[in-house]
Amino acid sequence: MLEQKMVFEELRKQGVTFFTGVPDSYLNGFCNYALHHFPERNIIAANEGNAVSIAAGHYLASREIPLVYMQNSGMGNAVNPLVSLADEHVYSIPMLLMIGWRGQPGNGDWPQHELQGEITPGLLELMHIPYTILEDDNEKIRDVIQKAAEHCKTKRRPYAFIAPKGVMAGEKTNNKDTVYPMSREEAMETILDQMPENTIYSTTTGRATRELFFLRERRKEEKNHDFLNVGSMGHASSVALGIALECPNRNVVVFDGDAAAMMHMGAMTMAGKLCVPNLLHVVLNNGAHESVGGQPSAGHVIDFTKIAEGCGYETVHRPVTNKEELVRAIQLLKGRGKAAFLDVRLHKGLDRKLPPLNFPHREAIDALTEELNRAKEPQERIAGNTST
Repeated sequence: MLEQKMVFEELRKQGVTFFTGVPDSYLNGFCNYALHHFPERNIIAANEGNAVSIAAGHYLASREIPLVYMQNSGMGNAVNPLVSLADEHVYSIPMLLMIGWRGQPGNGDWPQHELQGEITPGLLELMHIPYTILEDDNEKIRDVIQKAAEHCKTKRRPYAFIAPKGVMAGEKTNNKDTVYPMSREEAMETILDQMPENTIYSTTTGRATRELFFLRERRKEEKNHDFLNVGSMGHASSVALGIALECPNRNVVVFDGDAAAMMHMGAMTMAGKLCVPNLLHVVLNNGAHESVGGQPSAGHVIDFTKIAEGCGYETVHRPVTNKEELVRAIQLLKGRGKAAFLDVRLHKGLDRKLPPLNFPHREAIDALTEELNRAKEPQERIAGNTST
């Protein structure tokens, strides 16, 4: 792996001292160095497009080149501001892009990363953004950074670094804390226990998908009620909304993450616009980007509950922080006749060591689709209808 201190020293020599982006496991060393050594110059953004736009504002106000970091899966969020704001034919705003290369061809990765890995260089080429694929070579990195910074200064255009696995890695740390008593797995199992047996679950990308999958195995339950959102961070609630609209006689629960909910928070506005009293949106809020290194999110800083109320959800008016409060909140939200929302405050860390999530995606989604489309008996809903 590259020596991060040297990387940042060279960036500083080139006038690059402002960093913003969304953390990535392939950039763990880089992200943690920025977090610990540039706390006031490192902005962890809601999504990658947000980061590009923050970087643009920084350049406009300072004329200093910013650096935006992201996993390549986030390039889709960044495309619009890169091509319609930063492009040389619009406002010509220079910035460096540090992109973790998940799914690099020939290296093997999970299915949700394969296509994105294949198209990463080509996507940059389509946007006319030159790039360098980084090597694990501390001697070459100085020249690479100098070349990229010179391009930004003279051309006033973005330049990208593509970081393969291991190049920008860092030491793994113990991210467990005790701020709140409940773990994510405990909260999920509590909700499983409180909801009807044939409730449908849509689970956010990251550790929540793994924990639900292995909870089902431990509880000896079928997995054909679960949508495991292994990719497309921030979209689990929208998938759940589509299911809830089409299946009004089924309870639908979203196991969302705090960082995922913030990434596409606009999705929450649909709750007040549409009639989905069978939808329960749960944010499993540990205040961190835990799956990619534990960097802090704004989850424990913002008031999700007030935001949800403003979007039209029914709530219990405050976060829940322990199992007893969670059980009581679920019971209170039954029969309200509207989509419901819970901010469940958790500590970081896993309850137990879990193996990688390796399952046949097409078989799983076909089983869920069959379950959703078969004839269904009316059942108890969070809207208050009671099965007999």
